[in-house]
Amino acid sequence: MNDRYVSLLENYDVEVLRTWKGRGSALCETNLGILILKEYAGHKEKCAFQDEVLRMLQKRGLLNIESIIRNKEGELLTVDTDGTCYILKSYFEGRECNVRDPEECRSAMRTLAKLHRICATDELPEYPGSFYTVNQEFEKHNRELRRVKKFLREKSQKTDFEIYLMQCYDYFFRLALRTAEEYGKLPSIRESKKPVTVCHGDFQHHNLIFEGETLCIINFEKCIPDSPVRDIYLFMRKLLEKSNWEKETGFRLLDAYEKENELTEGEHTELYYRLAYPEKFWKISNFYYNTGKAWIPGKNLEKLEKIHLQEKEKIEFLQAFKKKYDILI
Repeated sequence: MNDRYVSLLENYDVEVLRTWKGRGSALCETNLGILILKEYAGHKEKCAFQDEVLRMLQKRGLLNIESIIRNKEGELLTVDTDGTCYILKSYFEGRECNVRDPEECRSAMRTLAKLHRICATDELPEYPGSFYTVNQEFEKHNRELRRVKKFLREKSQKTDFEIYLMQCYDYFFRLALRTAEEYGKLPSIRESKKPVTVCHGDFQHHNLIFEGETLCIINFEKCIPDSPVRDIYLFMRKLLEKSNWEKETGFRLLDAYEKENELTEGEHTELYYRLAYPEKFWKISNFYYNTGKAWIPGKNLEKLEKIHLQEKEKIEFLQAFKKKYDILI
């Protein structure tokens, strides 16, 4: 085990029995159970918000979630000699949610609905940062897509990935513009600065751990006050992409959520437009633009080809969604 991790653990009032290396972290067996020590890249104030949210959720009955362990000085973060911040949290030994198991995915949606429902109160902790409305997110993504097109247009020699990106760019960019414009014009949408609940912020299978039949939620670092649609959309989009936008998959997931926490008409509309926006295309393009362009992983081309090939199925799913939930266009 890295000596740095061992010395950092001395800052905590825990009895360490043994340690071993995790992925970018240190795992340790202690008198408090198994804990995980890892770097924390966010702000101190955001960590305090995360801790308040976790304690609020546990107090209101959502027990199978991580906890932050304070050090001997009562601080949530421990700073190393080089200025790097570390966080010590509880750890669940289990396996990730199986995205190929429909019942496990529906169980995840039911748990997410409970999380949102018990956070839906005026007594939310004060959030130390800012957040985008859906319109602002769309506008930001569209600005970034314009930068990608400008860069590609000025580049003389192009890789296979860049050639393919140019070939499908116009279709997806027009779709991005149209989606943002339609959503912004809807008279029924009145986006408020006041959030509805607290979202996990990164609700996906990597952060959902099954210990036997019990579902545990980890990695709340991106938790944020917002509409519940933020979390629902992320989980649904990833599963729909894996199922080739199968209608039954999407509707069963949403039905599982709404048995615990029913969505409003406006939230159905927001979910429709979030799903309609070509976010995966933006993510691939933005990742390409913001990383070293001398070498482009072959996986990126495969991802781009996949979303292009899935577009017909995605359109059919959206049409069915629009009909089922009476979405106004």
